[in-house]
Amino acid sequence: MSSVDQALTQQELQSMHAYWRACNYLAAGMIYLRANPLLKEPLKPEHVKKRLLGHWGASPGLSFTYIHMNRLINKYDLDAIFLAGPGHGAPGVLAPVYLEGTYSEIYPNKGEDEEGMGHFFKEFSFPGGIGSHCTPETPGSIHEGGELGYSVSHAFGAAYDNPDLIVTVMVGDGESETGALATSWHSNKFLNPIRDGAVLPVLHLNGYKINNPTILSRISHEELEALFKGYGWQPYFVEGSDPLEMHQKMAATMETCVQEIRRLQQEARSSGKPVRPRWPMIVLRSPKGWTGPHKVDGHKVEGFWRAHQVPLGSVQENPQHLAQLESWLRSYKPEELFDATGKLLPELKQLAPKGQRRMSANLHANGGMLRRALCMPDFREYGAAIDKPGTVSAENTRPLGKLLRDVMRENMTNFRVFGPDENSSNKLDDVYAVSKKVWMADYLPEDADGGELSPDGRVMEMLSEHTLEGWLEGYLLTGRHGFFSTYEAFVHVIDSMFNQHAKWLAMSKAVSWRAPISSLNLLITSTVWRQDHNGFTHQDPGFLDLVVNKSPDVTRIYLPPDVNCLLSVGAHCLKSTDYINVIVSDKQKHLQYLDMESAIKHCTKGIGIWDWASNDAGYEPDIVMASAGDIPTKEALAAVVLLREHFPDIKVRYVNVVDLYKLTPQSEHPHGLSDKDFDSLFTLDKPVVFNFHGYPQLIHRLAYRRHNHGNWHVRGYKEKGSINTPLELAIQNEIDRFSLVIDAIDRIPRLQVAGAHVKEKMRNMQIDCRNYAYEHGVDLPEVDHWTWPY
Repeated sequence: MSSVDQALTQQELQSMHAYWRACNYLAAGMIYLRANPLLKEPLKPEHVKKRLLGHWGASPGLSFTYIHMNRLINKYDLDAIFLAGPGHGAPGVLAPVYLEGTYSEIYPNKGEDEEGMGHFFKEFSFPGGIGSHCTPETPGSIHEGGELGYSVSHAFGAAYDNPDLIVTVMVGDGESETGALATSWHSNKFLNPIRDGAVLPVLHLNGYKINNPTILSRISHEELEALFKGYGWQPYFVEGSDPLEMHQKMAATMETCVQEIRRLQQEARSSGKPVRPRWPMIVLRSPKGWTGPHKVDGHKVEGFWRAHQVPLGSVQENPQHLAQLESWLRSYKPEELFDATGKLLPELKQLAPKGQRRMSANLHANGGMLRRALCMPDFREYGAAIDKPGTVSAENTRPLGKLLRDVMRENMTNFRVFGPDENSSNKLDDVYAVSKKVWMADYLPEDADGGELSPDGRVMEMLSEHTLEGWLEGYLLTGRHGFFSTYEAFVHVIDSMFNQHAKWLAMSKAVSWRAPISSLNLLITSTVWRQDHNGFTHQDPGFLDLVVNKSPDVTRIYLPPDVNCLLSVGAHCLKSTDYINVIVSDKQKHLQYLDMESAIKHCTKGIGIWDWASNDAGYEPDIVMASAGDIPTKEALAAVVLLREHFPDIKVRYVNVVDLYKLTPQSEHPHGLSDKDFDSLFTLDKPVVFNFHGYPQLIHRLAYRRHNHGNWHVRGYKEKGSINTPLELAIQNEIDRFSLVIDAIDRIPRLQVAGAHVKEKMRNMQIDCRNYAYEHGVDLPEVDHWTWPY
């Protein structure tokens, strides 16, 4: 061992190693023991859990890195948090969290004594207890790892606008094979060393996934080093298996990295020049299942994939396995680590940081404690002037961009806008007047002409929805605010990330000590009905179907039909906490319907009759025409006009839906309408034609328990379309005004025969519109430029 590796004195080395032994003992104990936590008596089958769950393989490396970061927190008074990328590595994090006392403070029945340790062991991966990930119940966690790939992007999200924070993130080598993780290494091009904190990744190469080798562990040192230098990092390697040597190497290397981080930050902050440095990272190569059983039944375990989960199974039935388990647990010498009461020895206890310097008690890891409400301008000032409904058109999202611009101006340290190279396309580019796009990579002269790039920017753009979503989640989880817009067809890229964040929020609501965080606000634009030029691949409104699968406590869906409704909804969402707010609004020009005060009332209710579009006041309607979404609303209103023109005596009620969950019963979602209110709107026995933005079956799914559901007929996207005009696309999917009129005639008994001539006229109009589109490449002007006539 070279002198440069002698970072620890012999006393420090022995203490660090003892502390790590305690971590490993606790990690193994969590997986196996339900009684006899200190091994004060010989191990018996009844002391062992009957169902062995958990993951040993990555745990020793996690606790190894955690406690070495603790040493530097103490030495340099660092503000730091820890993210565990390996999905099932919770024992390697829970152990040091318990040893530093935070776990017992939050959960008094898991006290720092023999009884508390027994509860701590038993409840891990046990019915009624905690899971094998770093779930929201884990103090200090903002990253569960239930799905691999998001640790680095979460870490960077936490570091943005946190200049003093160091985020140590442990990256599993299996996790490194995911696309989401691969793109997130580029996050270093977006970190400003003056105003942001730092991310210290530790790539943990333990060689194996569940039962396969990992790619990065099976390439040469030179190739691996070149890979990360190509990503823009400066990799430092800590490799070996001898614990004492590895402690010295890790101590020296991690301290070098922390000093380098501080030097780079100081250089940038003293010079005022936010250049992109080559940030340090660590490659930690250690055996999988380090310090566990070397062999079981003659098969290699430590350093092989068999160490991934439970190295020793059948302990209840196999005396040899039970004896080997006892030998393994006693190899950590718990009697040298804990006193007779089960408390960690004082000389070891002092190795942990104190108070909020503990990574498990750092307020950044309970971001709601640091969250400040946004300073919000009055959204009313950005609205469209509406003198008469349905007669003027405007780009729905552009006024929202102006609102976001001013939200940014008033919140320049805790608000960011995220989007995958689409903010200008989505008509949100007014934000650049206040803050440009973050860019720490190289510049070309032409960038000065419309590039909107700056190292001081606060608009986050990268063509990786995964990375953007991870940044946003990390930013929100550490107490800040954000807004994410993306194309509707490609929001599916983050389906799984949405799932995981929704689960995190749902679980967090049951954890009393977690403070509310800002909602994840997601604008879905460039929508299906305006993807006629991009074709079939860009037509998919199915994200909404995914959203309704998640807990009603955390999901909200809004389909504002015009500018003023979008502004009202957007402002509401920006102020909210602990939700995922999904807003669907197209970026193109659309008819405008409601003045601002009417829009506010409509959005507050979430659903309502538009009196000006109805003629049934004082009567029971012959039909209820309803819609949700901008284009479906225009076509539904045009259908109302056609019906009234051709059948002057018909009574039509028009209902518009902004809050999609209003369709569900109150018992299913807190926003659901009562049955009485729902029946008042949609009647008990009259036909309902519902024109919907997405897939029709979603509306049936939400409303299937309603009294009049049998009379509902829903139109929506039916996977038909390619390079069409907008109206032709609507006709193909039968959400156009002509199809809606035909539906109404078919469902109003007295019109089923009398309406035959009008049905023929509607079909002829569809043919005329299609033929015009095929000849001229645009829609028939009198149909395309239709306005409300009354």
